[in-house]
Amino acid sequence: MKHLLTAFNLMTTLPLPSGKDWQTGDSGRASVWYPFVGLVIGGLTWLTWMAAARFFPTLVAGALTLGFWIWLTGGLHLDGLADCCDGLLASASVERRLEIMKDSRLGAFGGIGLVLILLFKAAALASLAPETAPGILLAASLGRWCILPAGLLPLARPSGMGADFKAGFRPWYLAAGAVIPLALALLLGARGLISLLVGSLAAFVVLRLAQTRIGGVTGDVFGMTVEVVEAVTLLVFTARFL
Repeated sequence: MKHLLTAFNLMTTLPLPSGKDWQTGDSGRASVWYPFVGLVIGGLTWLTWMAAARFFPTLVAGALTLGFWIWLTGGLHLDGLADCCDGLLASASVERRLEIMKDSRLGAFGGIGLVLILLFKAAALASLAPETAPGILLAASLGRWCILPAGLLPLARPSGMGADFKAGFRPWYLAAGAVIPLALALLLGARGLISLLVGSLAAFVVLRLAQTRIGGVTGDVFGMTVEVVEAVTLLVFTARFL
């Protein structure tokens, strides 16, 4: 129960009791619950989408749904995305890229990345139909499962959230955590299975980019992974060729 609460407290702004006696590695030990937390986030966001779509035009409904999604997660992963855009895309040494990612100030690449991902997700949410809107569930759950493979990769810096995650992560969490997104993908049919493949590929690209540019992963890389996977999953559910 402690690790489940830890996962909710790390991933959401829901008013739940905080985990007791935080120990090094607890974020990694809680990671087996990340896909379940993603399912809850996706479920609440889906309900918000249904309510907004009932009373507002599609563009407004998409924006309102995204606003709720951001509030529910505290913008945690968006912060990581912005830091990664600033650092990973910079023409600089590895050490300088890590310094940029640690800097709380928002740079040009970070600002562009934030605007693009927010516009894309809002447009995708506005383009969903009642029969494809359950894709929100898979987007949120798969995005958080895709953090887990990062636990197998080297760290770019010896401290921070990435280091705490790796200290508690166990490889078997990958299989245990995959149950929920895999079940969702199967239930959602062809779009779900394609989303599973495309989302996993997107996560691989992000993690590979981090390894190439900074030699490993950080907590910010986790955030960028979640945002990119959510975005491409929604893309599949809005595609007209399926």
